[in-house]
Amino acid sequence: MNAARPLRARLVVWVVLGCGVVAALHLGKAAIATPLLQADLGVDLAGAGWLTGIFAVLGLLGGAAAGAVVAAVGDRRALLLGLGVTAVAGVAGAAAPSFALLLISRLLEGLGFLLIIVAGPAILERLTTGAARDSAFSLWSCFMPSGMALAMVAGPLFQTWQGLWWTGSAVAVIAAMAVGCCVPAGVSSGMPGRLLGNIRRVLFSRASVLLAVGFALYSLMFFALFSFLPVLLMERMDISYRIAGLLSALASVVNVSGNLAAGYLLTRGAGRGSLILLASGVMGASGIGIFLGWFEPQATFLLCLLFSAVGGLIPATLLASAPLAARETFLVPIAVGLMMQGSNLGQLLGPVVVGGVTAAFGWNAAGPVVLLAALAAGVTALLLPAALQCSEPAKTGSPGRSRSGDVQC
Repeated sequence: MNAARPLRARLVVWVVLGCGVVAALHLGKAAIATPLLQADLGVDLAGAGWLTGIFAVLGLLGGAAAGAVVAAVGDRRALLLGLGVTAVAGVAGAAAPSFALLLISRLLEGLGFLLIIVAGPAILERLTTGAARDSAFSLWSCFMPSGMALAMVAGPLFQTWQGLWWTGSAVAVIAAMAVGCCVPAGVSSGMPGRLLGNIRRVLFSRASVLLAVGFALYSLMFFALFSFLPVLLMERMDISYRIAGLLSALASVVNVSGNLAAGYLLTRGAGRGSLILLASGVMGASGIGIFLGWFEPQATFLLCLLFSAVGGLIPATLLASAPLAARETFLVPIAVGLMMQGSNLGQLLGPVVVGGVTAAFGWNAAGPVVLLAALAAGVTALLLPAALQCSEPAKTGSPGRSRSGDVQC
């Protein structure tokens, strides 16, 4: 029986990861469907940016609150609810007769996405311990590039963007069935009256805020490129829609190598701030080279691979730091929710800002946007280690104090 428990835990990790991949698939489908949406609805690059960016609005406004709700109602219920909302919103989007209604459906998909990506880490925190937990969080950080890559590969297989939307909804239903069969129910905190107090505790944690800022800057850089990568490759390399989708999928999936490398390096004592600083520098330099068009098309694509692979160090490092910043187990979903709030801010700003400046001034204008975000991420990396030291989980004493008894700094 004891031998069966680790096996069950590993199965749960993979099921939860699959749910994250489904969520990221729904996020990434708008990027690969841009040429189809341009032909069918007359959507320009700015409008395409909003289709990706509006996905993040609810997460931007209520990430920390969503984390508190997940803690109160239970992570498994929240995950099932998120998958259900995603499926229904996808169906509504497929049936939408206008761009405005499609935008509204994307907003609802964003709610499902938020619930999934906050509930997933909460389940992993509840069901894994020690080295298994580090490994689980490293795997979880792969959900975004894996789902984006799946969207890039699958998108060109459909003749219409509606077909992609219908299929995404069906996959969300399958994922919900897997959760129902494989993920054990947890005990909810049942403390709705303390939601505001718990949110306040996380918001006043310097480490949690820095993690959220770091995620915002990473997402801004990542989606500044990947929201438009298929279109960029088609223009720069003069390739077909299908080939652009495959190359974009490759560029997205190599991000997994950085995610897994971060887990490996962290378990061997690598500094969290150092990993983020290194990755931020590489993303900023690569982004300038990609958008300014200084190199031949093939070399530009290699820069896209470098941008993605090394950049993958950042989300894995940030997610693995959430339990350190939260101080209490029941605060972890709220800390992750705050991080996702930051992620959604970047996810909104990246496509919208780059779509706007590109439509007005061309691809060259996107380079400085990525560079500025990379510089800010470097500053965050320098501040993070000291903040995490001040936020070590307290075994005794008041929630706002470290183990040494000093007021949290």
